Parts: sequence; structure tokens; C-alpha cells
Amino acid sequence: MSTRPNIVLILADDLGYGDLSRFNGGLSQTPALDALLDEGVCLTQQYTASPVSNPSRATLMTGRYPHRTGSIDTLEWHGLERLALGETTLADVLRRAGYVTGLVGKWHLGSFDPRYHPLRRGFDETVCFRGGMHDYYQWRLEYGEQVVRADGRYLTDLWSDEAVAFIDRHAGEPFFLHVTYNAPHTPLQVPEDEIVPFRERGLFNEGVCRIYAMIRRLDRGVERILAALDRRGLREDTIVVFTSDNGPQFGGQGDQCTTRFNCQYNGAKGTVYEGGIRVPLAIRWPAGLPGARRIDRMAHFADWFPTLLHAAGVPVPAGLDLDGVDLWPVLLGEPGQVCERRFWQWNRFTPRIEGNAAMRDGDWKLVRPRIAEAMEVPTLHWLRVAMYEPEHFIAHGIMPYPALPALPPPPPPELYNVRLDPLERENLAARHPDVARRMLRELETWFEEVESERRAIAGE
Repeated sequence: MSTRPNIVLILADDLGYGDLSRFNGGLSQTPALDALLDEGVCLTQQYTASPVSNPSRATLMTGRYPHRTGSIDTLEWHGLERLALGETTLADVLRRAGYVTGLVGKWHLGSFDPRYHPLRRGFDETVCFRGGMHDYYQWRLEYGEQVVRADGRYLTDLWSDEAVAFIDRHAGEPFFLHVTYNAPHTPLQVPEDEIVPFRERGLFNEGVCRIYAMIRRLDRGVERILAALDRRGLREDTIVVFTSDNGPQFGGQGDQCTTRFNCQYNGAKGTVYEGGIRVPLAIRWPAGLPGARRIDRMAHFADWFPTLLHAAGVPVPAGLDLDGVDLWPVLLGEPGQVCERRFWQWNRFTPRIEGNAAMRDGDWKLVRPRIAEAMEVPTLHWLRVAMYEPEHFIAHGIMPYPALPALPPPPPPELYNVRLDPLERENLAARHPDVARRMLRELETWFEEVESERRAIAGE
């Protein structure tokens, strides 16, 4: 038996609060995840670092706001997803402390260039694709640095297979396993037998049926991972965390539309409203954390770097400038500090504070609504090449940015009290102009600070 707890950090892709049957009245079917929420500690105010994938992942791995890390947008063919080489990852620290470290799933923190491979970011073993999305059947994966092509397995099942195999290989030593399912991210592909029960209920269009079927398959995979821990006698001494990188992706045409129940939260993936950045999180550690509890205090992806290190008995390396705080006392139900001032901003190509930015300060939340012109991606046709023919970019390098459009005047900021109005239905900016002005100044000050770090990394 290892003297330190194992850590299994499971991340879903584009899964929202309303995608778990515990929160949607049984619309979906997620018994394993529901049980994890019931057995462990459920955090009801867990925020991602961004309303899209790789910036959130960068923060989860470093404990720092994504702007500081250089990982600012999902477009790997422009290199915008890359986690700066000077950043220290959670895997780096745990490996130096004697953990065996493994990544299974989506990476999305550095594609095409071997310097950004997860093997060089703290992971001993990797089975992954390195871009932002992938085909679930016609896959191209990297086992370490060896390319392996599709063998008929459904990709979600393959991730579960590899996670279980990692646990079996390393059951006698402390390990950190990061399982990053790409479900239920598009493309909407899933074995037919998973879809049929949702179609038969007659409640959903085809797109939502497929989404729920993909989530059900993911749930089965989590069930297998938890069963492997039980079989190896590791349940008591393993910290299991499950969460999602951002809110659900909504939209699409006709019967393929993915807009669905998400607990009535405003917005979805891509926006800084609650629906885009507030996600479910469960943490279970039978030997070290009293379970069957709910915690309503605010948490942020940046907090898990220091919190998991604390739980593992590993000190945070000296000199790291973290944005996260150690939540372990709070998780134990003791008096403890949380950071109640948090910031978000995301748009395409380069950060722009004029739109899609937010700040939360206690009960107050300021939102700068998105600006359509800042969300345009004229090079999106290169996504298919990045997914299926990454050798093109490996051979020729990434593409330069296109010319960025001028932005129109931004819409006025919005102000919400998220304790009284978590669904963000009542804009209070006109009733509390002093609060709105103060928070806008603080948001802009934060942006200037993190942008200076990003520009230094980028050499701008």
C-alpha cells in the first residue's frame, strides 16, 4: 500500500450541470457519476477558468489564470492552445515527489510540436490525441510518441480501457492518473445501442439523444475506473475528482441541435455567464475526506493545483505565482479561505477586454457581454486537417494569425447578484452603478496584469 494517496482526476469535455441525472430529474442516465456525487463531496459553485477547453485545462494543470500560461484559444493550427514551456504542471510536481504520472485522453495544451508533448510536461505515460477534438472511430492516437491508428474501438471505451490498464500496472505505487474524456464534445458519434433508449422515450431530438448516449457511455467508463480501484483494493486511499472543462455546447441546426436542459443557467459554452463556466464537481477520498456532503462555497479550477498537492502531502514549489488557494480545510468542513474574487475573459485569437469578460466578487458578478466580431474564425476550415492530417502541421508548422477585425463599441456591462439570482435574470447595473463601475475597474486592472505576462511569453 502506498503511503500517499493516489489521485485520479477525470475531466469531461463540454458537459454541464444539467447533463447529470442527479440534476436533471432523470433526463440522462449517469448512475456512476450520481453515486460519486452522493458518496463524496459535491461542490455546487465550481467554476472553470474559461468557457472553452484548453484555457481551462491550462489553469487546472498550473493553478494560474490561462492568460498567464499563454494558452488562450482552442485553435491549435495557430498554436494558441500551447501551454508555455516555462509553466510547471501538477504532473511535474507530483512526478518529482515520487508519483507515477499518466495521461489518458485529450491533451489540447500543445499540438504538432514535440516540445509541448505531455511526456515533456510531467507525464511518464501517455495515450492521447493532442488537438481540441477528434473522431470517435477514425482516430489517430499517440501512445507515448508512437502513432497508433483506429482499430475499431469506440474512443470513449478506449480511454476507459487505458485508464484501467494504468491502474492495474501501478496499483502498488502512488500514481496520478489524469483521464480526459473528449465526450460529449462533437462530433456526435456513439454506438447505436446507446442511442435507442433515448430515442424511444420521444422527449429529445436526435442531437440531444446522441449527446445523452455519449454521456451514458462516459458514465459506464467512469464506473469501470472506479471498479478497477475497488478490485485493486485502492478505493480508500485514492482521491477521485470528476468535473468538466466548461459548460455544454449549445446550438446546431434542426434535429442535430444540441441545446438542452442545463438547470436554467444563463448561457452555455463560449460565454462567461454561469452556463458557460459553472460546472459540477465531485471529490471522493474515503480515507481522508468525510463524504456524503455538499459544499456551497466558491471554488475555481486554479484552486485544485494547491489543494491536491496538500492532500498528497507535497509542498507547492517555491517561487510559483499561483492564482489558486488551498481548499483542503474547506473540503474538510473546517474554517478556511476561499478566493471570492475571480476573473474570466475569452475570445478568438488574442484577448480583448471589451467583451466576453466577467468578474465575480462575493455575491456580485459583472459581465461584459460577448461581441460577435471578436468571435470570428475565418480559418476554421483547417480544423479537419488538424484532426485527421496533423502531419501537415508537423511538417510545415503552424499558421500565422489572420487580420483581426475592428470591434464596434461594446455593449454596456451587466451586474448580477448570483446568490439571489444564480440564473442571471435581473441585470442590476442601473440600480447599483457604483458597484458596476468599481468591478469594471478591477476587471480591467486584472486584465492588464495577466496580459503583460501573456505578451512577455509571446514576445509581443
